[in-house]
Amino acid sequence: MTFDDTKTGVVAAAGSGLLLSTAWTFQAFGYAPCSMCILQRYPHVAAVLVGILVLLGLRHPVMYLLGAAAAATTGTIAIYHTGVERDWWEGPTSCTGSGQNLSSMDVVDLLSTDAGPTLVMCDQVAWEFLSISMASWNAIGSFGLMLLWIIALSIRIKKRRYSAHSD
Repeated sequence: MTFDDTKTGVVAAAGSGLLLSTAWTFQAFGYAPCSMCILQRYPHVAAVLVGILVLLGLRHPVMYLLGAAAAATTGTIAIYHTGVERDWWEGPTSCTGSGQNLSSMDVVDLLSTDAGPTLVMCDQVAWEFLSISMASWNAIGSFGLMLLWIIALSIRIKKRRYSAHSD
């Protein structure tokens, strides 16, 4: 089996697209994302855009490096999120714990019957498979995609070296 830098980069970008689609599908089925879940999506969007540029012919090694960096970024955020879910470390106070600060609420807020927006807590596992949360699955997938981007980068660099020496 031969690897091509363009195909490998596009497959990595498609993997980010698949992870994004999976997140949106879970959201459509009622699993509202927390703020860290949403934050993990942005680097996937960047990786998809890089993949589109690679497909359109922009195959400079920096593009593959950007794809790997995007995958590494979302994977790192996912590892942090996993640690928050598993109580390995504290997460942002804006989406962990009770989610409410009674000291900042006035009497009108406390007695209000209007339901405000639902805050999805970052330290609660909404769904898991094989005892692995969505954030953890995202980390696993993202670091795998990072590896694909690095393989594409190395293939691209070897192509450039080969074409420079064959002149």
